Amino acid sequence: MSIDIIFKIAAIGILVTLISQLLTRWGRDDIAMITTVAGLIIVLLMALDMVSEFFQTIKSVFQLY
Repeated sequence: MSIDIIFKIAAIGILVTLISQLLTRWGRDDIAMITTVAGLIIVLLMALDMVSEFFQTIKSVFQLY
């Protein structure tokens, strides 16, 4: 695992926060909420990929399959 995934997650967080704040100021609270949820789902999918890679590594280290 490299450090660039942390930077990607931070960049997504900053971008989603910025877009959400702008949409809230423009009175588009519903779209701001959808943007926030979409950003959360993207980060969770990235984390899910990392967890899957972790379990594959564990299986190969202990020769489970």
